[in-house]
Amino acid sequence: MTAQYDIAVIGGGIMGCATALRIAEGGMRATVLDQGDLGQGASGVNAGTLSLQIKRVKLMPYALKGHQEWEAMGDAVGFRKTGGYTLAFTERESELLHERQTLKAAAGAPIEFVSNNHIRNAEPNLTQKVISASYCPEDGYANSSLTGQYYRGRLRDQGIPYRERCPVTTIAQDDAGFTLGTPKGEIIASRILMATGAWLKPTAAMLGVDLPVNARINTVSVTERLEPLTSTVIGHATGLLTMKQKTNGTVLIGGGWQGRGTPQEGRGQVTAGSLKPNLALAQFALPALANARIMRSWTGFEANVPDFYPLVGALPGVEGAFVLGCVRGGYTIGPYIAKLMGDFILDREPELPLFDPGRNFNED
Repeated sequence: MTAQYDIAVIGGGIMGCATALRIAEGGMRATVLDQGDLGQGASGVNAGTLSLQIKRVKLMPYALKGHQEWEAMGDAVGFRKTGGYTLAFTERESELLHERQTLKAAAGAPIEFVSNNHIRNAEPNLTQKVISASYCPEDGYANSSLTGQYYRGRLRDQGIPYRERCPVTTIAQDDAGFTLGTPKGEIIASRILMATGAWLKPTAAMLGVDLPVNARINTVSVTERLEPLTSTVIGHATGLLTMKQKTNGTVLIGGGWQGRGTPQEGRGQVTAGSLKPNLALAQFALPALANARIMRSWTGFEANVPDFYPLVGALPGVEGAFVLGCVRGGYTIGPYIAKLMGDFILDREPELPLFDPGRNFNED
């Protein structure tokens, strides 16, 4: 029997699941489909960092709201508000840090510059070669595995059916809406939301729409369990390092260093050319890591468009189809921007402006 819904959400990451919940609260019958397991795509393989200091200025209002969403979810997603420091080791990095963080503070982020004495007292295990640093008390992290479990439970509690390991292989549109072909049978929906992350381009192509989406292959590493070394989220002025020690003693290290591969090939590959400098920067910032064993390194895909702003709105040229993705820092912003997407689909006025997927990507 063919299942019929008001809307089918393709993609079961944070944004897809959170949008489905918002839509269901508004009275629509929704379903969620994912080619893997819920929350195990980009949402499941990232380092879980929640930092206002690494967000673009234009996205700061969304990031501030996103932090409120994470704090409300609390222990259910392993949320920890630790505060965070962003470090500069050279004069050029210090100039860059002050330029960027001053703009972000003006946009509403509670970021302040701190003295070397301050940071040495707060984080005594950091290198003594810090020239300048900024601090944000709102920074922290969540547990990506717990987040996937949280959204699976929320969907179940709200009676929203979801299908895992159920890739959408075809999408056809007619006057009644959309027919989605999957290995588990056809699904008919009046509307569809594409929230497939790095797979947005091939998903939209099923309806003849060419979205200018490309994928980054970010590398993340985790150490063995260590004695307490740091209690906050640590970043670098260039954005090439994010690091925090979890409650179990392991240290998660990221920073956007690129692996190799494409979404169509599956998960990307870690490369020595990216892994080594990422770990070297982490060890420079936190010298005790020099003797730590790296237990695992992996990659995760992140979707981007040329202007590096999200896609949130109607799919160009296809009535009843919507797209949500390409949110750099999507882990932080995702739960909130999904609410905006849900309100838009429900014909409500979103609290903050959306990001038209049909815009001119050469304009900022």
